Amino acid sequence: MRVVISGSSGLIGTALVPHLRSAGHEVVRLVRRTPQAPDERGWDPPSGRTDAGALDGADAVINLSGAGIGDKRWTGARKQELRDSRLVPTDVLARAVAAQGIPLMINGSAVGFYGDTGAVAVDESGPRGRGFLADLVRDWENATAPATEAGARVVTVRTGLVLSPAGGLLGIMRPIVKAGLGGRLGSGEQFWPWVSLDDEVGAITYALEHDSVVGPVNATGPSPVTCTEFTKTLASALHRPAPWVVPGFAMRAVLGEFADEGVLVSQRVLPGVLEREGYTFQHASVTAALSAVLDG
Repeated sequence: MRVVISGSSGLIGTALVPHLRSAGHEVVRLVRRTPQAPDERGWDPPSGRTDAGALDGADAVINLSGAGIGDKRWTGARKQELRDSRLVPTDVLARAVAAQGIPLMINGSAVGFYGDTGAVAVDESGPRGRGFLADLVRDWENATAPATEAGARVVTVRTGLVLSPAGGLLGIMRPIVKAGLGGRLGSGEQFWPWVSLDDEVGAITYALEHDSVVGPVNATGPSPVTCTEFTKTLASALHRPAPWVVPGFAMRAVLGEFADEGVLVSQRVLPGVLEREGYTFQHASVTAALSAVLDG
């Protein structure tokens, strides 16, 4: 297949591009700077501009654009940036998919859709939760409407906490735990919907190659664990103690609003669609996922 990808320089994109090529797909990367390689095409989402011919012959468009949710404190300006960096590129690409009759659009999304589920397990049939992230994800997914209305198969990949040696959750937690400063965050009872980078890439590829996959797809491991369980497993893998407790008020003082929606929130999210569709997880437990990431 000829696959056009935006956001190819991010955590997921940098792993997805070589994986797709190794599977025999042709990949074209949309970049916001001047193209410098044969596989690059320029585009500028705010102006709606895409290089002429950039999407010609495409069998699928994969949109991974979006500023990092937890990279900066959530000021009003940052919240707007988080929205604009997702909704604008999605709208531009969805309209291009519709206009050019491209049969498939795979769009980034997030488990933030579900809000705080507590200890209740939810799959893709679960209702939207409350909060900034839940509203953002709703609007993000709704921005794919032009593609859906044109008859394209649209998949929205609701990604959990990606475990990767290159960044993500472990980019923050690994050095802390390795220094012997690890421990539970808040009550520690909140569920964390982790997913290995290999399975994140695997889920996107599975959606690309299986026409029966459509609509929201949770890209999460099949066995979410609590924050306490995650921290203990990570500490054990790194051969370090994790005796500390960071109270919720301290997290809020440091991270602001993001603490409640990104760290202290409990999201027991299950990959219902992937399991029903027959996807085989490379890492079905957090122990296996952490071992693979840390060994790599």
